[in-house]
Amino acid sequence: MVVAEFTSGGGGGGGSGLGGWRTMKSFSHQVITGRYFMVFASLLIMSVAGATYMFGLYSNDVKTSLGYDQSTLNLLSFFKDLGGNVGVLSGLINEITPPWVVLSIGAIMNFFGYFMIYLSVTKKIPKPQIWQMCLYICVGANSQTFANTGALVTCVMNFPASRGSILGLLKGYVGLSGAIITQLYHAFYGDHNSKALILLIAWLPAAVSFVFLPTIRILSSNTSQQSKEIKVFYNLLYISLGLAGFLMVLIIIQNKFTFSRLVYIIDGIVVVFLLLLPLGVVFREEFNLWKAKFQGLSNPSLKVVTEVPPQGITLPQAEQKAVPESTTSTKTSCFNMIKAPNRGEDYTILQALFSIDMLILFTATTFGVGGTLTAIDNLGQIGKSLGYPSKSTTTFVSLVSIWNYLGRVVAGFVSEILLTKYKFPRPMMLTLVMLLSCVGHFLIAIGIPNSLYFASIIIGFCFGAQWPLMFAIISEIFGLKYYSTLYNFGSVASPVGSYILNVRVTGYLYDKEALKQLEAKGLTRHAGEDLSCIGVQCYRMSFILITVSTLIGCFVSFILVLRTRKFYKGDMYRKFRVELEATENEIGTTKSGVVPFETEGQDATLSSNGAISATISDTKELDKNNGK
Repeated sequence: MVVAEFTSGGGGGGGSGLGGWRTMKSFSHQVITGRYFMVFASLLIMSVAGATYMFGLYSNDVKTSLGYDQSTLNLLSFFKDLGGNVGVLSGLINEITPPWVVLSIGAIMNFFGYFMIYLSVTKKIPKPQIWQMCLYICVGANSQTFANTGALVTCVMNFPASRGSILGLLKGYVGLSGAIITQLYHAFYGDHNSKALILLIAWLPAAVSFVFLPTIRILSSNTSQQSKEIKVFYNLLYISLGLAGFLMVLIIIQNKFTFSRLVYIIDGIVVVFLLLLPLGVVFREEFNLWKAKFQGLSNPSLKVVTEVPPQGITLPQAEQKAVPESTTSTKTSCFNMIKAPNRGEDYTILQALFSIDMLILFTATTFGVGGTLTAIDNLGQIGKSLGYPSKSTTTFVSLVSIWNYLGRVVAGFVSEILLTKYKFPRPMMLTLVMLLSCVGHFLIAIGIPNSLYFASIIIGFCFGAQWPLMFAIISEIFGLKYYSTLYNFGSVASPVGSYILNVRVTGYLYDKEALKQLEAKGLTRHAGEDLSCIGVQCYRMSFILITVSTLIGCFVSFILVLRTRKFYKGDMYRKFRVELEATENEIGTTKSGVVPFETEGQDATLSSNGAISATISDTKELDKNNGK
């Protein structure tokens, strides 16, 4: 046994062993393994995970290089949406493996899919068959679901009482990623090699995911207060708003003036700086936790008693209670079809998939997200048909990206505030967002001058806002136990809607009008020649039909509002607060009770009588640190 006496005049003796390099090393380890650094790593992964929203920037290169008509291009777009949203496989893998496995698979898929597209467009390999191009873009886009599952779902599990805020923040960075990657593309490759954008999309997201693999994980304990979490998330939100504002100003200026390569590089450096700025918030929060960790040692009468128990030490009661319920409860099959539980409790996968609530939500999302996604995928072709300059296409895509971000953070944070303070149900907010998107579709249909700028803003906002709302609704109604799989099943509605509205409606009507224009000129289309249509009539009927279908989606969504109105009037987060209060009651007794105490080589807990029981790996080293 080793006894160390801490008095008011000798506190530095015990601290000297923890000072200097060892203290810095220990603090650095706490930062890197901390819950807020994990959020920062997830933000960076999300900030480059939105390549699927940039299809409008390189679709013309694909169309002209490979000689596709609009229907074929829209077929590629459908497989992109299919891959980008069908993430059930990544969800099932995440149920049985740690998050780094899912992120690794996603990084490999991302590089393979988009690199093969790059080789095809630049003709470095023989022209692939259409099915091969569909496969490449589907694999590349599917990597986004692996990034979402590995990073975003993990964060929701670690911050269950703040899921609306964390969903809005992380999905916001995904929405902003289109503008971020565009500026990095200008910095890396200038403004004259649009095909290089595909190469950047191939290697950058994969590289970021690999760098942060070890930091993304499910935390075994959660002892922070929700109020502190919200403050941190708001600080991160303010930084992201600054990034979005900078990108917005940059886009407007770039649309008016031609920049040199040096200016593009400087802009790229500023974007990277703003992406790394959340590290300051992380260091501040971890430093505050570090100080609180050793606050109990400031008591001048504190005694430290160190002994080696014969059979180790059990976890403190606070940590035992903090272990997620799913890890300690009796295991049940994830495909159990027994009668579904009440809303808010943990459904099995099949119970959720075959529930009426999921069917309603899936149908509404099919019409809502499918319509906005069709508009986003066709922005480049819509601008060309309406006579906008090619430079405006980049502006449209960037506007969609930024307002996509704003829609996500507004939907996440505002819906959380309205739900917490006023019991305003999230399904109702989803219905209102879908109703607003009808305005954007109608602006495209009428095609008045400059209306496409306003349509891009509205559609980008509404498209972004629907995602955190849908994912939060799924987590609230069906629980978090199988959230990895259910989260990805909800995304399947997007490609279903995209196939119906984009391929079968928009692509078909566009090609029909283009052939009509060729016949009016007395021309015929040759094999391998791209098919182009000019004029507002190219997309008018398509977007009138999309507007009608979105209105139907609003009606379906309102049915879910009526079905869940009693559920949302209750206290959905009560069980998380009860667990949190129980944990904080254990840890909050530090003034006369338990104080967490950790140093290299030992794990200790301060008991109520002032003694610290610990397991010491090297008692000689401890004697040396305490000055014997």
